[in-house]
Amino acid sequence: MASPLAAAKQQLRNTVKQRLSSVSAESIVAQSGNIFESLKAFRPYVEARRISIYLSMPSGEVQTDVIVRHALASGKQVFVPYLHKSPLDAPDTPARVMDMVHLKDMHDYESLERDRWGIPSIDPATVHQRQRILGGPDAHHSDQAGLDLMLLPGVAFEFDESGAVRRLGHGKGFYDYFMNRYLAKTKSLDHDARSTLFYGLALTEQLLSGGPGEQVPMGQYDRTLHGLVLGNGQIKESINAPDGVATHVPDV
Repeated sequence: MASPLAAAKQQLRNTVKQRLSSVSAESIVAQSGNIFESLKAFRPYVEARRISIYLSMPSGEVQTDVIVRHALASGKQVFVPYLHKSPLDAPDTPARVMDMVHLKDMHDYESLERDRWGIPSIDPATVHQRQRILGGPDAHHSDQAGLDLMLLPGVAFEFDESGAVRRLGHGKGFYDYFMNRYLAKTKSLDHDARSTLFYGLALTEQLLSGGPGEQVPMGQYDRTLHGLVLGNGQIKESINAPDGVATHVPDV
């Protein structure tokens, strides 16, 4: 039986996904365009040299293709999600975890094949040749630098009473687990984890009001974000910056 927290999250996912099902493809394209235009003038994006960007599903969320192309064309080092079997042998470790791997150039990006959800995906056969943020025994490393900016997807977002941005994902925990491992790793490196900014990209329909039934439930493993870039072009900052390294994260 699911825990009360898991049940509450799933109920909210179902509610928001139902809401998103009525959002037209034209609206998603328009909102994605507004977000791109805002990002191009957003100082943390403009100045970022190393960024992580999710690769979007064909529908139901902010489209990121134009952002990836612009970042690559601007000379930024772009990292995208890669799911793989967990290398960690620790209690409560998910069977599959996420890392961020480097896109070499535009041709590399355009050669990605889509998975069963229609998401462009890294070929596992090429991973050993790529720089990875968290790394692993088969990872290629050019340096130990971290990320300047990470753009995250989500099902729903909310500003809680303290002004922090809460994020509800799809339920697999890939992003929260990555963020926690990343912050744990960068704590031991010269790169200051606090200099990495975490921003969600959200359609206006994904931002909850914070009223009854419009709140994102949070557990001990869930992380808040620095802000949101919304489909109306607004960039909304978190009043309270995300907290530091979670204590439950195993050594990486």
